[in-house]
Amino acid sequence: MENSKLIALVSGAIKGIGRAISMKLIQEGFFVVLVDLDDISGKAMEAELHGQAIFYKCNIAEEPEVKKLFETVLNQYKQVDLLVNNAGIIKDNMIWNMPATDFDQVINVNLKGTWLMCKEVAVIMKQQNKGRIVNIASRAWLGNKGQSNYSASKAGIVGLTRVLALELGKYNVSVNAIAPGLIDTPLTQSLKKEVLDQLIQAQPGKNIGQPQDIANAVAFLGSYKTQFITGQTLYVDGGKSIGANMS
Repeated sequence: MENSKLIALVSGAIKGIGRAISMKLIQEGFFVVLVDLDDISGKAMEAELHGQAIFYKCNIAEEPEVKKLFETVLNQYKQVDLLVNNAGIIKDNMIWNMPATDFDQVINVNLKGTWLMCKEVAVIMKQQNKGRIVNIASRAWLGNKGQSNYSASKAGIVGLTRVLALELGKYNVSVNAIAPGLIDTPLTQSLKKEVLDQLIQAQPGKNIGQPQDIANAVAFLGSYKTQFITGQTLYVDGGKSIGANMS
């Protein structure tokens, strides 16, 4: 492919926030590599987008698969301009009820997977002497009951973001994180109505965010107009991270 567009990789690209990010980046002129495990939905989305994106199946927690992904993308498109690490899983439980395997799985996907993707793209972006990385963290990194594994994984992503901003800054690569709060996704839609209502009432604006809110923030931080913003965590949470109790 002779390429005149910027190339973006988005993990967890097929549903919810990932889909919104992918669609927004296409609107912004990127060609998007859709990275996910859902073969059927991934291929359907690729067909829907008529040459504006391509789907690759990859388990980001497995280093050989991640290496193969980037080798394939670099061979075909010659560059990677933006990496968006959105893929993640949740296995909630109070710590005394949480199996160690649930801790391991969440850390492996959310933190190690993000690290593996960043490791591979860092080599490419260093050689290019340009690039953007946007890591999707969570407001939960500040702490959420029942999410010792998830909160730890997202806190790790915030720390990783800051380190990579330092390591890659001299190569014209900016690295930032976005910390979503309560967003209207299939996950939140699956909650019991009374639980979801309680969460919404805890918001300063008594509302819930939309996937597009995250996508807009990714487009901003992924833009090459934001060269002097790096190592930052942008909260997109309706103000919940402020921490004040709302009546």
